[in-house]
Amino acid sequence: MSPRILVTGYGGFLGAAICRQLIQLGYRVRGLARGHYPELASSGVECVQGSITDEQLVSNSLCGIDGIIHTAAIAGVWGKTADYESINVRATDQLLLAAQACGMRAFVYTSSPSVTFDGKPQSGIDERVPYPTRWLCDYPRTKAIAEQRVLAASDPSKFATCALRPHLIWGVGDPHLVPRIIERCRQRRLRRVGTGQNLIDTVHVDHAARAHVLALEKMLAGDTRAAGRAYFITDGKPVPCWEWISTILQCAGLEPPRGSIGLSSAYRIGGALEKIYRWTGRTQEPPMTRFVALQLGVDHYFDISAAKERLGYSPSLDRQAKIEEMRRWLMP
Repeated sequence: MSPRILVTGYGGFLGAAICRQLIQLGYRVRGLARGHYPELASSGVECVQGSITDEQLVSNSLCGIDGIIHTAAIAGVWGKTADYESINVRATDQLLLAAQACGMRAFVYTSSPSVTFDGKPQSGIDERVPYPTRWLCDYPRTKAIAEQRVLAASDPSKFATCALRPHLIWGVGDPHLVPRIIERCRQRRLRRVGTGQNLIDTVHVDHAARAHVLALEKMLAGDTRAAGRAYFITDGKPVPCWEWISTILQCAGLEPPRGSIGLSSAYRIGGALEKIYRWTGRTQEPPMTRFVALQLGVDHYFDISAAKERLGYSPSLDRQAKIEEMRRWLMP
């Protein structure tokens, strides 16, 4: 009988794509998330509704499971520290312990390239780059803590783990990156930061999902070379930041704004707004933060050789065809 896989956060953009690929490959899939997703249920996913912070629910969800793909997390650059700690760190700790206790074979963790970001350009770096000692927001800090604990728990002969770091996931149905850029443009709150020529990596959702499935299969097969480490996951073709943003806007029929701001100015404004928002207790994200300024203004692209060599990952989708697909989605 085919292995049964638990996907946490299965209703999210990435989680749903992973479920679809697993189902197509003949795996039995159980999904755990706060919401209910009838479309995935009708495709064959066994749906469990609830929070990954619910210890008893997590324990029950692991019954009969051979491997986990843990995508559930709280993302974003603004929010309560306690929420990031609860979801990204403690819930992952709980899931790890429960998985080990029930004899789980494989654990694939969805991390982020931001776990290595300290504000300096990331130009073609690989996984040897250390975790920083300086953090610009709680999301990368808590994801880095969780990633380290996942990797430290790896025992390839009993409980194999690895962490994937997909960067700027995009594609049809994206509820995060693409709508955020479009909305900022429409609100006249979007400006080019710096020259816009800084190179960034992105990853199509189908590539990101495929990487997770490949990692899971390696873990289940007992491939010791694949276990116990992190992997950057991208489309393998970095692009200038403003060119990519302009492409998204053009797909939505919008003209990219001409206004720009220097990187150092954007960084200072972001820092000032963060202080003001904290002092006044405002819960919404400031229009600029230090983290966002640097993500928009410096290089962040990565060497994916390890994923290719150890996981068999090969980003082969036709990028232009996928952009046209996104154009049809945004302008039907």
